[in-house]
Amino acid sequence: MIAFLTAVFFLLITPGPGVLSAAGVGTAFGFQAGARYITGLFIGTNLVALAVVTGLAGLIVANPMIRTILAALSAAYLLYLAYKIATAGGKIAIHAASRAPGIRDGILLQAINPKAYVVNTALFSGFVIWPNMLSAEIAAKFLMVNAIWIPIHFLWLWIGISIRRLDLADKVQKRINFAMAAALVIVVVLAIRSVYLGA
Repeated sequence: MIAFLTAVFFLLITPGPGVLSAAGVGTAFGFQAGARYITGLFIGTNLVALAVVTGLAGLIVANPMIRTILAALSAAYLLYLAYKIATAGGKIAIHAASRAPGIRDGILLQAINPKAYVVNTALFSGFVIWPNMLSAEIAAKFLMVNAIWIPIHFLWLWIGISIRRLDLADKVQKRINFAMAAALVIVVVLAIRSVYLGA
């Protein structure tokens, strides 16, 4: 169970479309808009998890060739995000939207967010906790994932709200971007390892 909780933390804390966009909404629109957007992300990520658990997502990934293509596309997308973050230069790699996204926007983002599928597949199909009690394990995993998911996303929202108050030197901002990019590369490796090796 400790391995599962550790994986949840590192898979969720690292920059991806969900947390970076939550920070961006915080930067541009403040706490209330950010909280509405996070509500949508929360609903969306749980819908993705339900699709994974019920096998809906599994119908597609049951075919090894399709699974490999989807894994490659998801990994490529996440590595592209890491590249964009690492090469953002002296600016923190968070981009604010031109209008305040709401609940619907958060749900839609998670529906197309490759990281949401990779993370949920890794967490719900790997890390067997109670092999003879599948329903209890799934329920416990939903509770544990959400107990970590909620504060992490609000942490990123707070970071976004706080970012405009910072006046960091370009060198420090570049180091932050490289650290975020490195963390995302680690997530790609962990997610693929979990999906294919059940680790």
